[in-house]
Amino acid sequence: MSELILLRHGETEWSRAGRHTGLTDLPLTARGEDQARAAAKLLAERSLAAVYTSPLSRAMRTAELAGLTGAVPEPDLLEWDYGGYEGVTTDEIHHTRPGWYLWNDGVVPGDAEHPGESLEQVGARVDRVLARVRPMLADGEGEEDVCLVAHGHVLRIVCARWLGLPPAGGRYFRLDTATVSRLGFEHARPVVDGLNLRG
Repeated sequence: MSELILLRHGETEWSRAGRHTGLTDLPLTARGEDQARAAAKLLAERSLAAVYTSPLSRAMRTAELAGLTGAVPEPDLLEWDYGGYEGVTTDEIHHTRPGWYLWNDGVVPGDAEHPGESLEQVGARVDRVLARVRPMLADGEGEEDVCLVAHGHVLRIVCARWLGLPPAGGRYFRLDTATVSRLGFEHARPVVDGLNLRG
């Protein structure tokens, strides 16, 4: 049965430090590259109809190291634009906004390169991606999968929208760096088949 395969990019210096990394284009660490190579073991036997990747280098490099050839850059898979919280940790945000929680409180505007994005805007991008890939999966009856290679928060929203939850439902799905998650079908209805799988 066909599945939607999600691969979060490998570790970067900012992901290791817990810094919000939206549109800043950081490379993988050496450990992140090793993580991406390990993910290849989980993907090697999959027959893929298509691979879409965020255009940021950390996602594209992860796809390459995981053996996903022919990946097509998809701007709608960019990470959440964290605006003024770009590069900032949650602990640092709590100094000025105690109790702040991304899924409830969103982000503040940043500079011209990081203007910020609402949860609803990210959800709309995810919906466009899902509208594009769902027909390829034929409600699970097809023989080929589709793979999305992207970032933690945007892929969490993919999980939520796959299940018909609002974008804020992404809060319930923790996705670790360079892990594979599988979204599929049971009786032609969307389900989660597996989360945070490692090679």
